[in-house]
Amino acid sequence: MTRLRTAGISLSFDPKLGMIEAFEVVDQGHTVSPLHRAPWVGTDAEFPDDIAPHLVKLGGDFFCAPFASHEDGSPLHGWPPNSAWTVEGQGTSHIHAKLDRTVFGAELFKEITLRPGHPFVYQRHTFHGGDGRVPVSNHANVALPKGGLIRTSPKSCWVTPQNPLETDPACGRSGLIYPARHTDPAAFPGKDGPVDLTRYPWLPRHEDFAVGLEMPGQTLGWTAITRPNEGDVFLSLRRAKALPMTMLWHSNGGRDYAPWSGRHVGCLGVEEGCAGHVLGAGYKDMLGQPGAVTLRADTEVEIHHVIGAIHWPSGTGISCVEACGATLRVTGEDGQTRYVPFDGAFLEG
Repeated sequence: MTRLRTAGISLSFDPKLGMIEAFEVVDQGHTVSPLHRAPWVGTDAEFPDDIAPHLVKLGGDFFCAPFASHEDGSPLHGWPPNSAWTVEGQGTSHIHAKLDRTVFGAELFKEITLRPGHPFVYQRHTFHGGDGRVPVSNHANVALPKGGLIRTSPKSCWVTPQNPLETDPACGRSGLIYPARHTDPAAFPGKDGPVDLTRYPWLPRHEDFAVGLEMPGQTLGWTAITRPNEGDVFLSLRRAKALPMTMLWHSNGGRDYAPWSGRHVGCLGVEEGCAGHVLGAGYKDMLGQPGAVTLRADTEVEIHHVIGAIHWPSGTGISCVEACGATLRVTGEDGQTRYVPFDGAFLEG
């Protein structure tokens, strides 16, 4: 385990699977630690022989390539969260690592940087070479044991894939209609009537997946998860044109087989990416936005992403997140505003 820290923020990184296991922000005298950890992690639980390694240590934050696929012969979500990374350089607040395997023939490098006084984790993944179109996503797992409010940058619509995550009632259950499409996430088609996807949870014991497609012309893509009982907000930030999809995995006791066994509750996967294949036929309606990144020999492709957290005692939902030079302005639905240090140029590469 590798620890990084600087003024106001620290994190733990596991190079065995390339995971940020946890990060902590000290903001306004309060410690915020928003990432989820599955109940079986660190126990002697038994696992199926074919389970993907990242599920054994499920939680935290990790990078997926190919996302929601194993078409290159890798486990689900690709080798980045399922195999080892070699740390090639490290300081107290920065780490540079290389994936021991290749992704579609490409070498993959990871950089994680903390900045003093910034409540954010800055991540850059760089593909060197390779060949093919690869769906990618950052995969943060947010802990919502007492519920939360989900807000995002403007979307053109919300969509579910062709099939639910669980198709066999003997194994689990989903609450949304698949496939479905709606412009209002607060009234999304559910099996038993409209569902409010802006809140968590909205149904007991379910496993569901919904995708928000970024509104054309949006520059900063953001997702803000308010945890009213904890008095904080988790933030996910990206360049909207490069990663135009916000994919939300609602995992709340909807799987009954091992290792889930109905006990994996209170987890919201915030998966920001470029992975049109998960929509099936819906991919054709992504309004010209990329559905994957293209790898070529002798070229580099960079993916920039930022996660973070701030103290938010009012517990209200977030109405707007804006980059303002060297700060980020976060505005609540009650009008409350916070300005926090932020390197907006990072997302532009």
